[in-house]
Amino acid sequence: MGLKSKIILLAVAPLIVATAIITYLGFQSARELASQELSIYEFNLVNAKKLALKNHVNIAMSAIRPILEDDQLGDAEAQSRVKKILEGLSYEDDGYFFAYEMSGINLVHPTQPDFVGKNLWNFQDRTGNYLIQGLIRAAQAGGGYHRYIWEKPPLMKQEDKLGYVVAIDRWHWIMGTGLYLDDIYAELAKTKATMNDNIQRSFFTVIAVVVVTVVLVILLGLAINLHEHKLADSRLKELAQRFMRLQVNERRGFSRELHDGINQLLVSCKFRIELAENKLKRGHEKEVIHQELAKAGDLINQTISEVRQISHNLRPTLLDDLGLDTALKALIDQFMERTEIQVTYRFDVSTKLPDEIEITVYRLTQESLTNIEKHAQAKNISLQVLQSHRHVMFECLDDGKGISKKSDLFSGIGLINMRERIELIGGDFMLESQRGKGTKVHALLPLEQRF
Repeated sequence: MGLKSKIILLAVAPLIVATAIITYLGFQSARELASQELSIYEFNLVNAKKLALKNHVNIAMSAIRPILEDDQLGDAEAQSRVKKILEGLSYEDDGYFFAYEMSGINLVHPTQPDFVGKNLWNFQDRTGNYLIQGLIRAAQAGGGYHRYIWEKPPLMKQEDKLGYVVAIDRWHWIMGTGLYLDDIYAELAKTKATMNDNIQRSFFTVIAVVVVTVVLVILLGLAINLHEHKLADSRLKELAQRFMRLQVNERRGFSRELHDGINQLLVSCKFRIELAENKLKRGHEKEVIHQELAKAGDLINQTISEVRQISHNLRPTLLDDLGLDTALKALIDQFMERTEIQVTYRFDVSTKLPDEIEITVYRLTQESLTNIEKHAQAKNISLQVLQSHRHVMFECLDDGKGISKKSDLFSGIGLINMRERIELIGGDFMLESQRGKGTKVHALLPLEQRF
């Protein structure tokens, strides 16, 4: 084998091996990340459904409460009015309310009136779930959720459904409603397909770039010496860095899709307004109508607040406008004002940090303070961000109750997110905690990317 062939082999073989390993690890990491994000997405969608169900039932209860609290009405007349109201309430295309006696006898069922008057205590869905018994148990426990399979109008196709029920103690009834989960499954399938397409495109893009790079290395190896091979190796490192940044951008893009909860708040607001309109038509007092409109206004303010919070979480504007130091001070000031916990803050950074370092330090501070507020029961916090020649050091120390279980040191979405953010830019993350002695979060972030 000639010298040129050996040089080419020496250049190409490590390139192919390193690229294969990086591509494989990147592909596996993207799949694991997609699976985790899908799980979080499903959890958030189901929680949004639960919140919407509870809001719908609260609206229905507010509609029938004046009748329930009217002692001058006889039970027969009051029950007739409540049934009539529940039969007339609806939302979206397939939302309705039902009512049962505690014994299992159906009292209200707008979509299947044949059930009215029948005892459905032993009614089962196709999985063998005694769904009426489950709903009654949830109501007796003070109100709750139950999952089952039911026919979805107008085609009456059986779909997974999540119900929420409360008890009407005056007559030993239960009242509730449910939302179908087929749209969640469809959204998850669509998102999973999109993720898989993105991963495959990234994979084939890397393969294509690798093939082109290998050809270039071979051509350059015929004409240049070992020094040019080092330049080609540097290009490979840039390619790997680009690939990791692509994953970060995809994750940011995916986070913008988690806004469906806002829609549920707007739906609840809409029903508050419609309820006020119905009460106005029935001649209710202005004070009652004003209360409903005030509740609708509160929901609108909550929606505005959530939109602002989502926008802030994606990219704090203070980072771009005033820099990391000012953004951290604002975050700490808000925290101290909200919690009355004292924070000793030190920031010693002499140069402009890269964007990925700034956002990582900001998110670390945000997550650390959130965990302390929720769990630590601390009175004092020491937080510092310092810069050396090659690294940025982050440290947050509190005097709270600490973490009692070792398993908790490595679990939790917040801790996982912190660890992933730091590892993504080649940094080191450490969490130390003892029961009754507080918790220390330490991170070392390289100013130059490591591979």
